[in-house]
Formats: sequence, structure tokens, C-alpha cells
Amino acid sequence: MSKHDKIQGEGDYESARQYREDTEEFVESGKVDEAARKAGKVSDKERAEMKRSEKEGKRHAHEKDPNVSRDYGRPS
Repeated sequence: MSKHDKIQGEGDYESARQYREDTEEFVESGKVDEAARKAGKVSDKERAEMKRSEKEGKRHAHEKDPNVSRDYGRPS
């Protein structure tokens, strides 16, 4: 395997380089503030749905998954 072979996963240098270049280009374009304002606008319906989803997610976070053993190696 040569140093020019593409490494995938966490070491995907080509994808990391492309992302970095695209991000720098976007920042330099001066469109960041506009994009942030647009991203922050949500309808009342969307806001209510996000709150419902967050509440539901938090409810599940407190439940124990019956398929996961939590005995941590202790004898029964």
C-alpha cells in the first residue's frame, strides 16, 4: 500500500481536505451571517414539534433498555 492510497473512515484525508476547503470558501464568501439568520427562523409549528421531540427523547433517555444487561459482571 502506498502513501497515495486513499484511507477511509476517521483517516479519510481527501474528504477532510475537501471539507476544510469548502468551509473556508463559505466563510470567505461573507454568507455566514445570512445563513445563520435563515437557520434560526422556524415556524410555531416547527418549534412545537421540536419541543415535543426533545421531551420524548428525554423521556426515553431515562428508561432502561430491557435488552441491555446492567449487572456489570456481578453474580445474580
